[in-house]
Amino acid sequence: MRFEIMRLDDVDGTPVDTTVVDAASVNRIVQQAAAIGQRLWIRPAEASAS
Repeated sequence: MRFEIMRLDDVDGTPVDTTVVDAASVNRIVQQAAAIGQRLWIRPAEASAS
């Protein structure tokens, strides 16, 4: 399964950039974001996302 991860702006919470990763990469990205206090929005990726 693939997930879309959006990095959110610290001020207003709008998406700054988006990446699509496999399930195995989600934990690593979340740990990195938590270490620096970065806000993320994670959701299942659509089949057409790349």
